[in-house]
Amino acid sequence: MLLWFWSVTGQKKTGSMSEFWLISAPGDKENLQALERMNTVTSKSNLSYNTKFVIPDFKVGTLDSLVGLSDELGKLDAFAESLIRRMAQSVVDVMEDAKGKVQENLLANGVDLTSFVTHFEWDMAKYPAKQPLVSVVDTVAKQLAQIETDLKSRTASYNTLKTNLENLERKSMGNLFTRTLSDIVSKEDFVLDSEYLITLLVIVPKPSYTQWQKTYESLSDMVVPRSTKLLAEDNEGGLFTVTLFRKVIDDFKIKAKENKFTVREYYYDEKEIKREREEMTRLLSDKKQQYGPLLRWLKVNFSEAFIAWIHIKALRVFVESVLRYGLPVNFQAVLLQPKKSSTKRLREVLNSVFRHLDQVAAASILDASVEIPGLQLNNQDYFPYVYFHIDLSLLD
Repeated sequence: MLLWFWSVTGQKKTGSMSEFWLISAPGDKENLQALERMNTVTSKSNLSYNTKFVIPDFKVGTLDSLVGLSDELGKLDAFAESLIRRMAQSVVDVMEDAKGKVQENLLANGVDLTSFVTHFEWDMAKYPAKQPLVSVVDTVAKQLAQIETDLKSRTASYNTLKTNLENLERKSMGNLFTRTLSDIVSKEDFVLDSEYLITLLVIVPKPSYTQWQKTYESLSDMVVPRSTKLLAEDNEGGLFTVTLFRKVIDDFKIKAKENKFTVREYYYDEKEIKREREEMTRLLSDKKQQYGPLLRWLKVNFSEAFIAWIHIKALRVFVESVLRYGLPVNFQAVLLQPKKSSTKRLREVLNSVFRHLDQVAAASILDASVEIPGLQLNNQDYFPYVYFHIDLSLLD
């Protein structure tokens, strides 16, 4: 493969853009000049920041095997992208209290993703280029499949824990009609173990506090005088105790309801309250213990999956370039980082510079309304040159 370099003066990186275009053109003299032209125009007009993207010489095998690999790599690319997006979202979910620091945990080989992509180097140790292409692809596929399996099991365990904790917390967040009362009531608020007396909890609307104080003793016979106490309030009302004889419970409930006071069915159970508090403590402790190891695993394996994904992009460029431009292998890959407001103009420049590579495709791009027999235009990513898109906005 002919290596091709350019040097650009005064060309600056366009902010922290998260979109890249990975393209390739044949490496003959005419097309290297076309690439030079593209670079000059994009630089002068500040359309994109361009870097050479080095791909090793792989063992090509037969063209038939490349066609099969092209299809397989397309699926693997989509799988890898989906996997790293899920992993990025898992980092967000785990770092619930520190969402502003998520990005600094999403690195590849210890550097930010943009730097990794723009300084990409093929990892010969992990993916030996001397192996048959099919073996290289198989290695990447198995690695990603293993990461996904581990991701599912690790996050499932943590999410179950988190859900159970949220359910317990939600119980203590509702209104007085529905929320748990274990953190509100205490043993001293109730008459317990009495054959005759019982303490009820009554929810009284805020505007009716005075009416409650005046009438609760007379709502039924056998209500213990001065036995009411306000235990808790929310926006709507207050939770009061009242002690009475067991035999008048039903009568008291009916009278209370007529006055818009609601008796909440609740019986003080010290063991149940203790169990609930211990469960909360245990879940909080388990979550804390799992947090560090899970976040570390996510960081390490997000990096691994992301690196694998960019290697897949390199493999796709290689395979498509050989299929498109033929043998012997001779093409140049370039990474473009478009300026956000210039993508349309950049596309026009590329289509103009490389239209000679595929006149039919170039014509159809310039006039998409023209139907050309035998040419499939459903794929909007088909251009006269090999093109792949890399989107690093993983959390959008």
